[in-house]
Amino acid sequence: MNNLRPDEKDNVFLFPKTLDYYQIELTRMLEREQYKEAAGLLRFLLQCQGMEQRNYEEWQALLDWLISAFPGLQEESLEDEETGFADQAEEEMARQHVQAKAAEDKEYAAKLLQTVTGQPLSEQTFLALDQLSYLESSDVDEVLVQWLGRQKLHPLLQYRVLQTLRRRGKTGHVTFLRTGERVEIDVESVPLRPEDFPPSIQSILERVGDQTQVHDPTLFYFAQELWFQFVMAIYGTMDYRSMLAEEDDIIDIWAAALHQIVSDTLPGGQGDEEIRALYGITDHLRLRFEQAYRSMRQFASFGLK
Repeated sequence: MNNLRPDEKDNVFLFPKTLDYYQIELTRMLEREQYKEAAGLLRFLLQCQGMEQRNYEEWQALLDWLISAFPGLQEESLEDEETGFADQAEEEMARQHVQAKAAEDKEYAAKLLQTVTGQPLSEQTFLALDQLSYLESSDVDEVLVQWLGRQKLHPLLQYRVLQTLRRRGKTGHVTFLRTGERVEIDVESVPLRPEDFPPSIQSILERVGDQTQVHDPTLFYFAQELWFQFVMAIYGTMDYRSMLAEEDDIIDIWAAALHQIVSDTLPGGQGDEEIRALYGITDHLRLRFEQAYRSMRQFASFGLK
């Protein structure tokens, strides 16, 4: 998350619905032990105006606690190498923990698979998928691939399954339906982190950042969240492949659509004509822009239920 300069602080106000969203995001980050991301969000919130004093006191107290518990968060950004070592250590601890449970319970892998494939979608579904990443059971890949092919799953859940398969070291392709379209996915190429997506995917978000980071950082925060959820949901589809061309018009079209869909959800958002002008969406690009906007709006309204 990009931090604001001191002279930009007074321009950032939070609306009640926006605050609710951030509070939910903060809770989610803490539950998943995403402490670096939580610290970044807290620093952002502390720079905003329009909230009651108790909100700022609670955020500052929570940030202070995070820093005391994890001194590395004192710096707003960690060196990539240090972060890499920390991620590796955390992953190895998780692996040892899961494998120890599997050693104690021979049915542990089967229980995790049942949680994923046989129970209603919940936070436990994603936790079970994370744990399955570390198990060496030969049946796991086959069960997950068959489940992808048989069940009509939410596209974000499909993507999490793909990530699990990649972490497990599966190779080759899997074929299944995504949003009504049959796709073939090379498991070894599935991005595990937002920064792993191709440069053209990053360029679309950067284009929105050029228009919003200084004058509307709240919109850019929402855009970051929505964008990577969206590209995960359409990964491997025709829409996704269209973004890989790295053509300026394609980048402008998807950036404008992203800006528009987020602006629609925020009070006082810009109108479509103004946004199209910002991104140079002329009449001959209008139809493709509207198609991109509809695709993104369909995803945004679908939700994860």
